[in-house]
Amino acid sequence: MKIKALYEKYKDFIMEVIHFGIVGVMNTLLGYLIMSGLYNLAHWNYWVSSGTSYFIGSVFSYYMNGKVTFKVENKDKWLPWRFVINIVVCYGLAYGIARPLIRYLLAAQPPVVVDNVAMILGMVLFIVMNFFGQKLFVFRTGRRGHKAGE
Repeated sequence: MKIKALYEKYKDFIMEVIHFGIVGVMNTLLGYLIMSGLYNLAHWNYWVSSGTSYFIGSVFSYYMNGKVTFKVENKDKWLPWRFVINIVVCYGLAYGIARPLIRYLLAAQPPVVVDNVAMILGMVLFIVMNFFGQKLFVFRTGRRGHKAGE
């Protein structure tokens, strides 16, 4: 009985997490293929490879998470700007933390190993930060209990 009551209380949040996860899995797989291809095959550097991948993935994420996850119609002129700010901050923090941390932890490894592991950790950090950034900042609930854009 308690589990059902907890589910009912947090149903909207649970569904947002599930939808965000589905969109995120598709986005992450595509993003990793792009990022690792640019880094390992095209020999672009760490920042350009990951940045290009996140730019492409962010366009997809904006539309899918706005419509499917948070069910927001874009009527708010600031919504796209909040989304861009969120992505830039989350990307900078996630990858800015991941690379030095992995360089420290894997100092004896070749740079290509360090950067590939750092990109994976950066993706994990980005996913967590981005969910809460989109929920609390981009597609936040307004003062009157309406979603952004209503």
